[in-house]
This record gives sequence, structure tokens and C-alpha cells, in this order.
Amino acid sequence: MISNKIKAHLALLSVNIVYGANYLVAKGLMPGKIEASALVFLRISGAGLLFLILKFFVKEQVNRKDIPRLALCGFLGVATNQFFSMNGLSLTSPVDAAIIITAMPIFTVIISYFLLKEPLTLQRILGISIGGIGAVLLIYIGNSGVGTGSLLGNIFVCINALAFAFYLVIVKPLMSKYKPVTVIVWTFLFGFIFMFPFCIEKLIHTDFSAFVTSNWISLFYVVVGPTFLAYLLNMFALQFVKPTVSSSYIYVQPAVAMILVGVIAYFVVNSQYKGDITITKLLCCILIFCGVYLISSGPLRWFKKSNS
Repeated sequence: MISNKIKAHLALLSVNIVYGANYLVAKGLMPGKIEASALVFLRISGAGLLFLILKFFVKEQVNRKDIPRLALCGFLGVATNQFFSMNGLSLTSPVDAAIIITAMPIFTVIISYFLLKEPLTLQRILGISIGGIGAVLLIYIGNSGVGTGSLLGNIFVCINALAFAFYLVIVKPLMSKYKPVTVIVWTFLFGFIFMFPFCIEKLIHTDFSAFVTSNWISLFYVVVGPTFLAYLLNMFALQFVKPTVSSSYIYVQPAVAMILVGVIAYFVVNSQYKGDITITKLLCCILIFCGVYLISSGPLRWFKKSNS
């Protein structure tokens, strides 16, 4: 029988595969068919309604003292995360976005040190430094004319990663008290409230009559896949693993995005993504991966010797 911990790892792997594909699917909608903020509105409201339907089958009340924490989770993990994720992706390359998001484990370790008092070892400090250099270099490259990235878009994606890292740490204590659906419904409720005034105008001005079948399929995927299913599986996994473990699975996203971009660039002659995968970006990616590995792995032999 499969243990809950193995199920949690399988859930996290699935989440990040879905997210990796989302960079290209969502990018195909923005900004030609729909503005980023309008897509954020549809993601949060659409997935929120699906979670609300699930909540009818789960009768559970939350303690009033946990409401402020749930509100903060909604602000960071839903409203801020989704707003800067989609607006960043609409401005930059899907490859850049997928690589920059891998800085999330670095942010999670730093936040866990201050909020959860998890120790910062020499190995983790080195991992933070190496990964940070890779992320900063990639953000800079976004303003250097390489590929289709942009400095502002890359900064937005970085803010998205920082917000979600805070969310992973802050939501963890709630997972030991309540069922995942209960936490998600409240989180999305507050996320919707925070998001509404910033996104409603863009939604109103969206011309849905211009959507073709493929656009509707993409929209369905964005709402159900990387929003509804991803948050649900993430909440399930956080019941059995630490936030730092959950965030470490982010490295799957750029691998999926790069594979898909490579396939498109190879088969589509006039692909807009030609030039997005460069040696310089791959080197930045390697730096971030090395940093994530040092952060998420157990103490390596060299570091054991240096600490003894």
C-alpha cells in the first residue's frame, strides 16, 4: 500500500508538471485574447467556485482566531501570487518565468529560518547564494534583448515566487488543524476579495466573442489544472511534508517548459519562442538547480567534514 508521504511526493510532482505546461498554455492566451488581470479574475473565481462545491461535502468550521492567518494566506498565496504570476508571464518569456520561479525554495528556506526557526547551515547558505546569483542573472538577461523576456516581467515573476514562498510557510500550521478543502475555500475567498478591485475592469473589457475553440480549451486548462487541481494537491501534500520540500519540486517546471518550448521551436518554423533557450539561460538554470539541490538535500559529505 502506498504511504501518505509517497502520495504527497507524487502529488507535488503532478502539480509542477501541470504548472510547467501552464507557462505555454497561459502565454498563448495573453495578451492577444485576454489581459493578464482578467485571466487572474477567471482563475481565482472559477477555481474558487469548484472548491466551494467540494466544501458542501466537508462540514468543518474554522476557529475565529485563525481568520487573520487565512486572510494573509489568501492575500499572499492567491491574490498576490496569481496577479504577479500572470502579469509577469504576459510580459516575459515562458522559459524565463519557469526558471525564475525555481528561486522559490531559496525564499522558502530564508522565510522558514525567520518564521519557523529552521537552522541555516553552511550548505544552505551556499545554496541560497548560488541559486540567488542564477536568478538575478536571469532577471538581468530579460532586459538584454535575449529571447522574448523582459525586466519588468521577470521582476513580477520573482515577486510571485516570494509571495508563494511566504504562503507555503504561513499556511503549514493550518494544515495540521483543518482539512485541505476547508483551508482552500477560505484562502480563495479572501484571495477573491483582495483581487477583485484590481482585475474586474480588465474582465469587463474582454471580448469573449473573439475566442475560438482552442482558446476556450486553454482557458479551461488554466482554471482547472494549475489552479483548482494544483492548489488542492499542494494542500494535500503539505499535510505530510515540510514547506521546503514542497517548494523544492519547483525545479520540474522549467524542465517541462523547456521541453515544450523546444518541441514547438523545432516543429513550428515561425515559432515566437525561437531564441528563448540559450546557453546563457541554461547556465543560469544550472546555477539555480545547484542552489536548490544544496538547500533541499541532506548534509553532503564535504559539509559534514567542514562542520566537524
